[in-house]
Amino acid sequence: MHRADEPATAVQICPAPSVPAKEAASVVPSRVESDWHRKMAAKLFNATWDLIGKKHRTKEEVDAMIHMAHASRYHWGVVGGPKEFAIGEWQISRVYAVLDRPEPSLFHAQRSLEICEARHVNGFPLAYAYEALARAFAIAGKARLRDACMKLAKTAGEKIEEAEDRTQFFKDLRTVPRAKHR
Repeated sequence: MHRADEPATAVQICPAPSVPAKEAASVVPSRVESDWHRKMAAKLFNATWDLIGKKHRTKEEVDAMIHMAHASRYHWGVVGGPKEFAIGEWQISRVYAVLDRPEPSLFHAQRSLEICEARHVNGFPLAYAYEALARAFAIAGKARLRDACMKLAKTAGEKIEEAEDRTQFFKDLRTVPRAKHR
């Protein structure tokens, strides 16, 4: 319960919407707006990936990486489809994994998998959803769950149709660490 002598939190001031942005939007964006959202989603995704790849980040870069990943996912929520939604959630999970934050990493990895399962998205996004879960469980110190997700990721990865994508996936999968002792 919020007391009058305490400052209000952001959640109290601006609670999150109860439905995803795509479902909440009552107006279909114009072509110009759609193009802008698509451009922003891709630009933010790529800029986030650049920061993920850095060995050392400033606090400002860490903040930017988190915010850009979420912003990219938001823009895909306006103009993308299930594949983009799942990939966006995967990237957010990866950001938090890089920052050694298991709880939000696991949350977004699970969202990626839920989207794939609910919307029948297979191949690349499904394999990476399992990769994200394995990575999140690894940093959470959950060895058995990490190993189970690694097996599911390998099985899904074998079904990626494009040879180049499949090769890249297995290269990325090899970077999933062993479970940490927490």
